[in-house]
Amino acid sequence: MDRSEVEKISKALADRTRLRIFEAISASDHMNCGEIVSLRGVTPATVSHHLKILSQAGLIACRREGQFVYNQSVPETIAAYTRALAKIARGRKAERRH
Repeated sequence: MDRSEVEKISKALADRTRLRIFEAISASDHMNCGEIVSLRGVTPATVSHHLKILSQAGLIACRREGQFVYNQSVPETIAAYTRALAKIARGRKAERRH
């Protein structure tokens, strides 16, 4: 994972509402926009905006079934993000020792 991807994911998760939406999606198999709206008390347009950012960051995948679009988390992205952050942290510690 390159630095621009780390930055994109960090920015996506830095927003309180997006983090809460991501947590809700991750805690279930999948959720549609209506389910997220009812859980989070935000407008459908706001949820759509946040879902787009989460999707662009690779944190969620969207699939259409009829009139519904279901969103599910992508655990591989979080695993790669965690590894990238750990690598950054190790590099910083090494620099401080010198």
